[in-house]
Amino acid sequence: PITAAIGDGANDVPMIQEAQVGIGIAGREGRQSVNNSDFAIGQFQYLQRLLFVHGRWNYLRACKYTLFTFWRNMLQVLIMFSYT
Repeated sequence: PITAAIGDGANDVPMIQEAQVGIGIAGREGRQSVNNSDFAIGQFQYLQRLLFVHGRWNYLRACKYTLFTFWRNMLQVLIMFSYT
C-alpha cells in the first residue's frame, strides 16, 4: 500500500520523509514541512482536489498496468503453445 503523510509544521518532517508521498502545507508554523515534502499546498482546502485528482490518475495507471500484464502473459502462453 502507498502511504501519504500530510503535515504543516516542523514536527511532521520525519513522518513526511518516511511516507511514499509527502504533502506539506504552508502555514504559520514555518516551511520545514513544505521543504521536505513531495507536494506543497498553501491551504487545507486544496487537499481534497490534490488527493482526488492524483488518486484517480494513480488508479488509471494501475488499471492499465494490470491489463497490459494480463495480455502480455496471454500472448506469451500462446507463443509457447504454438512452438511446442
